[in-house]
Amino acid sequence: MIGRKIIRVRDVMKKEFDMVEGMDTVADVLRNSKHPQTKCFIVNIRHEDDEYGIVLLSDIAKKVLAMNKSPERVNIYEIMSKPVIAVDPDMDIRYCTRMFENIGLSRAPVVDNKKVVGIIGYTDIVLNGVRDRLL
Repeated sequence: MIGRKIIRVRDVMKKEFDMVEGMDTVADVLRNSKHPQTKCFIVNIRHEDDEYGIVLLSDIAKKVLAMNKSPERVNIYEIMSKPVIAVDPDMDIRYCTRMFENIGLSRAPVVDNKKVVGIIGYTDIVLNGVRDRLL
């Protein structure tokens, strides 16, 4: 390979995201969301041996709205995916993209030393990792 600069997940990830609790209602999470551009919510761990969870906006659409459930009565833990598949911040975005395709993901939290430090999705990879290098 001739001098190609490796673009890492940490270079293109969103560093601001919403961390929520499993007992929060969908309504509360939507009302208090500060970073809807991430299109997901990270569900915080409850103790040292717990794992992070994730709720995508599409999960809310499919599991709450389409099922005619009240967002005020559905807790996040009822619709989250857990444990979440995380990405290392030092991963090359090419491998991150391959992993997304192989596993069927559209976005994932970026975890460093057991702490979520960002969110990465196809949009971040294409717009920040590829397009900006072309312009």
